[in-house]
Order: sequence, then structure tokens, then C-alpha cells
Amino acid sequence: MTKRIALITGGMGGLGETISTKMADADYRVVVTYSPSNKTSSQWLADMKAKGYAFNAYACDVADYESAKACIAKVMAEVGPVDILVNNAGITKDTTFRKMDLAAWKAVIGTNLDSVFNMTKQVYDGMMDRGWGRIINVSSVNGSKGAFGQTNYAAAKSGMHGFTKSLALESARKGVTVNTISPGYIGTKMVMAIPKEVLDSKILPQIPIARLGKPEEVAGLIIYLCSEEAAFVTGANIAINGGQHMQ
Repeated sequence: MTKRIALITGGMGGLGETISTKMADADYRVVVTYSPSNKTSSQWLADMKAKGYAFNAYACDVADYESAKACIAKVMAEVGPVDILVNNAGITKDTTFRKMDLAAWKAVIGTNLDSVFNMTKQVYDGMMDRGWGRIINVSSVNGSKGAFGQTNYAAAKSGMHGFTKSLALESARKGVTVNTISPGYIGTKMVMAIPKEVLDSKILPQIPIARLGKPEEVAGLIIYLCSEEAAFVTGANIAINGGQHMQ
């Protein structure tokens, strides 16, 4: 059987890298996108190749529709039709609303929410026509509970799930599932850069499991949602936050 093709946006980032490697381990053919401003993409690909991973990688400004369109056209021509889309790319520009300017708002909404439309639009019709597809939107615990200094980020991550629910209704009878996952604090490079005293005194006490999540745990959830066994799961927002926020 031909390997299913999985595209992960932001696949070179901390969480994205683990999603990419674990999906390759699960026998998917993995394509990653990275920001055109990324100066380390060649080194990343070389490092991954040294570990046995031969990824296809494409520069893409996911916040720009025409860039997304051109990127997916290349993927389809060079690799094949996308069966699984993981909308993982995201940025933060945290500040209180009083201090937030329009540029910080637009940048976060563009990369975190507009991207979901821009990328999904390019692959959705093909999934529907073939009668099989998986769309997984990586949101955040803060999209569910809110966070001080993150009106832009929380709005984008919450908006993701509205998109998920509506598209899930439209695609359900065609074998295409659409789901959101909402990670809490995960032990990525970005989170591990937080000073230890802040982690120990302010963050870990919020988490009943009393530790950070592992990127592999998030990747495992995504791999489940891609499986045949998950065909009955659609329109869901699955929390993976160690009990930090329950709905």
C-alpha cells in the first residue's frame, strides 16, 4: 500500500519536529513547511537525514494565501496528494491589550488562524474527492481558558476550533475528519527556556500531573487521530494539558 502523505506546517519547530519524526516512524510520508525567513532549514534537513529521516521540505508563508497555494501545488507535483494536514505553525507576540498594536494583532491572527484557511483550502477538495482525509488543527489550552497578555493568540487559537467544528460538519460523510488538539505546557525548547524558578513556582503548580507534557505525547495523539481507528472522531477539541484545564 502506498504511504499516506502527511503535511505538517511549522514542521521544523520544537513541537513540529517531534510530530514530523514520529509520523515518519509511523510509516507516513512526511512533508514539512517552514518559514521563508528560516535560515537553518538546510542544516535541519541535514541533521534529520543523519538520523535517517528523508523529509520533503518547502518554504511557505502560511499567512499568505498565494504562498500557500504555490507551496501545495509544488507538493502535489513533486510528492503527491496530501492525505493528512497538520496545521501546526504558530507564533506569539504577547503583550497586554493596552500595549498591543495592530501589527502584533495581524501577525498572530495571520500565522495562527488565517493559515488554517490558507492551507486547508488547497488540500480539502482532493481529500473530499478521494473519500479520505485527516485535518488536525493544533490549538492551545489558552484558546480554551484565555491567558493574560494573549488576546491575539487566544483569539486565533479559539477561532481554530470554530473552524474545526464547522468544517467537520461539512466533510463528515466523505470520510474526512477535522479535529482540534489543545496542548498545555509541553517541554519544547521554547518552554524549557523559561527560567526554572518560574516553571517551578508558577507553571507546574497549575498542572495536576505536576510535570510538563512531552512532545512525543502530543505526536502520539495526532498519530491516533490520523488512524483508521479514529474515523469516528470528528469535530472534537481534545485537551492534552495534564489536567490544567478541564471542560
